[in-house]
Amino acid sequence: YDPLVNSFSVIETFDHILMIIYATRNNSIISYDIIDNRKIKEIENAHNKPITLFSHCFDNNINKRDLILSVSSFDNNIKLWDTQNWDCLFNTIANNNPWTWSACFLKDNNQVFILTSNWSNANSEQIKVLDCNGNKIKEINDSNDGTFFIDSYYDNKFSKNYILSAHLDYVKSYDYNNNEVYHKYCDNNNKGHSCISINNNKENTILIESSIDGFLRIWDFHSGLLLSKIEIKGQLYDICLFKENYCLVGCDDKIIKFIDMKNKKVVKNLNGHNMGVLTIKKINHPEYGECLLSQGYCEDNIKLWNIKI
Repeated sequence: YDPLVNSFSVIETFDHILMIIYATRNNSIISYDIIDNRKIKEIENAHNKPITLFSHCFDNNINKRDLILSVSSFDNNIKLWDTQNWDCLFNTIANNNPWTWSACFLKDNNQVFILTSNWSNANSEQIKVLDCNGNKIKEINDSNDGTFFIDSYYDNKFSKNYILSAHLDYVKSYDYNNNEVYHKYCDNNNKGHSCISINNNKENTILIESSIDGFLRIWDFHSGLLLSKIEIKGQLYDICLFKENYCLVGCDDKIIKFIDMKNKKVVKNLNGHNMGVLTIKKINHPEYGECLLSQGYCEDNIKLWNIKI
């Protein structure tokens, strides 16, 4: 099981540049202007070992800036970058365990924080909250569960921050301010959860999660009830919402599956990768409209898809 997603990030900067941030095989970081088709910056040897994850955040404080988090799971190393000049703001070891599968940003009262995942229940590691200087602010009570994927979600209706965490046996949401579990989403003890996404529709807030048992599960976020389960087969990785009722899923069979969540079925297959599709991201392209970017495991190319329903 190799739960590595977010191997590249797509951002629209404060300067309105549509940019991909990705890693090379020699552990360099490259920023690339999608519209002008040009390399903006390359940071050689940004990490000592392969870079497995990127995350982006707008910092709206006095000096408005775009922040990028880069993670090398294999040496447990996290770096924070300011994309204006690509200054490294901090470089830290995430925890005492040998792996850091995931990390993300969280905003609280206009301050930017970084959440680091917990690798294993063996050494009593917790989800850590760091500031932009790399200082530990607090730990989240994680019951020592190993975390493969972590993200944050701000609920505008209740004005609350939540942490989303995918574990081996289940998915959890945490109340960030109260440092406690909000809900545990579990269906027959299924194994290996890869990715989580939140969709606010007119009726409720739903949590969508993929797993390596071949199912896409849709939950009511606030009640914790399972709303539907869609069998896709194979191992499922990154997910991306498309319009209101559709979801795209990267799979280990080298295919991106286009899912109609309302009718619970695959309506289209996107073929073109040579390896399992770990990362998929939606962008609004000025020429093509709503498009998809994708990359397979250890592939050198990122593909741009113009999707029509």
